[in-house]
Amino acid sequence: MARRIQVIGAHSADFVWRAGGAIAACTAAGGEAEVIALSYGERGESGELWKQEGQTVENVKEIRHGEAERAADHLGASLRCLDMGDYPLQVDGDRLLEIAEVIRAFAPDVLVTHTDTDPFNPDHPIAYGAVDRARGLAAGAGVRSAFATIRPPALFLFEPHQPELCNFTPTTFVDITAVFERKQAAMAEMQAQRYLQTYYAERAGHRANHARRASGDQDVRQAEAFQRVIPQVVSEL
Repeated sequence: MARRIQVIGAHSADFVWRAGGAIAACTAAGGEAEVIALSYGERGESGELWKQEGQTVENVKEIRHGEAERAADHLGASLRCLDMGDYPLQVDGDRLLEIAEVIRAFAPDVLVTHTDTDPFNPDHPIAYGAVDRARGLAAGAGVRSAFATIRPPALFLFEPHQPELCNFTPTTFVDITAVFERKQAAMAEMQAQRYLQTYYAERAGHRANHARRASGDQDVRQAEAFQRVIPQVVSEL
């Protein structure tokens, strides 16, 4: 069955570094993928763009939108940015309901977002809290509700930049070897954060080593790591 994966990041480039391979693997297999950016990262994640004389917030947003849109195209995903602002990202009641409606409308099989802790990025835990609550609202929080609900999607957390400091324990490795060139093409679009391209290419190799040891599959050359939050229900082990 074709899968539907939805990735919600605090900033417009988060999906590229941390889940670009998983997105491409899904769409390559005939599934559908949607990327939601809660903000453009226009204030805190666009340092290269702010070096340009006369730069403005609106122009940075436009550039970042273009980068993210082209990156999503490489991965076969659609993109929406909710433009909630960054540093600090703030999610009030109305915005929480907006996120819940986005999840409800796409009805993903798999939902991916940030970890609940990040000592170096205050926006990431806010995004996690909002997505976790919105997922519960979209799925009816396990009870009969007065509004339309969806089947509860599996919730995964993508790997943060400093996993050891962010309560991140990988439980799932996705083999992205066959689609790694697509992830590289997507990363290359993010000119405002070029310094991360090498880091995440190397990280894919590190995680592939772990995946090979865990699976015995020596053909895994690049992989991404995720942490599953919601228990998996199976008929047998």
